Amino acid sequence: QVQLVESGGGLVQPGGSLRLSCRASGTAFSPYSMAWFRQAPGKQRELVATISPGGRINYADSVRGRFSISRDNAKKTVSLQMNSLKPEDTAVYYCNTDSPKWNWGQGTQVTVSS
Repeated sequence: QVQLVESGGGLVQPGGSLRLSCRASGTAFSPYSMAWFRQAPGKQRELVATISPGGRINYADSVRGRFSISRDNAKKTVSLQMNSLKPEDTAVYYCNTDSPKWNWGQGTQVTVSS
């Protein structure tokens, strides 16, 4: 059974940075395009960033230039470096394939507030 475990969230002031990590287990990892999603209170889950097996990357317009996605196939991890955080980035962040294909993990809470 596939398990996704996200970590790295927390409380940060506007303009601050956080680095999220997600580790997959119980599955092959390298063949899949991976993604970060987020869900803010009262809103639908939205796609934040994707990275293909070959390293092609796409970002949502709202985070382009501030967030950076990366992957380590040997460790079965996908990371999200978040800089210049804004209050509107507050959400629970999840990783999955870009489809998304696997059961969701518990997510990691990111709160941007002064």
